[in-house]
Amino acid sequence: MTEKSTPEKDEAAKADTASIEMRSYAARLWLSISKNALLLGLFALICTGLIATTFIGTEDEIAMQQRAARLKALLEIVPTDRHNNDMLQDNIEIFENALGHREPQPLFLARNDGKPVALIYPATARDGYSGDIRYIVGINLADNTVAGVRVLKHRETPGLGDGIEVRKSNWVKSFNGKSLGQPSIEQWSVKKDGGVFDGFTGATITPRALAKSVAQTLQHHQQNGAGYLKRLIEQAHNLQSNTAVKKASN
Repeated sequence: MTEKSTPEKDEAAKADTASIEMRSYAARLWLSISKNALLLGLFALICTGLIATTFIGTEDEIAMQQRAARLKALLEIVPTDRHNNDMLQDNIEIFENALGHREPQPLFLARNDGKPVALIYPATARDGYSGDIRYIVGINLADNTVAGVRVLKHRETPGLGDGIEVRKSNWVKSFNGKSLGQPSIEQWSVKKDGGVFDGFTGATITPRALAKSVAQTLQHHQQNGAGYLKRLIEQAHNLQSNTAVKKASN
């Protein structure tokens, strides 16, 4: 005998069917999400691998380019007719807030036949128009005058503030031969502020910031240069001693 259908039984059957369909839909949805997540993860893994491979493959070349650029800037400040040591190797690491550092930086020493000629300081002018201006400044040890300044990195406005780059103008060479006494510390600014350095048309903030920072570096050298030089000499002596010991042991 066929069981008689009732409205209650029909509703229950519909509910069971809907529940089965819902579970089936949820299973298909979960399967789809899992599959897409797996594909996305695999894609991310492949991309990461490609980026890592590219970085590893170009890391040495990037390091060589950075070394060449740094050496070029150093040689513009202390040319080969004034030194005969490897300045890139003859350095110590310093981290000085007075020089605007945000991280440790190398301080280089130029020597001629072993005699110290100049210290090349890394410094940062933090108050440029568009942010930090990273540069190096060489200071002659004989008379504490500026041997030269070269800007390494900045974000100043093209056509205005970028005149601090030596390839754009000779403005940065106006520091050559200057010291804390010539001119006086009060005159280490742009002419608009009563100083001796020219400004740029439409861009006073950039040259003002760099002139102020170079003066601060000269002051820091006056107070700490002897200590840095002592560390550099001791480091070179220790290196020579270690090399001699290794040769003797071999």
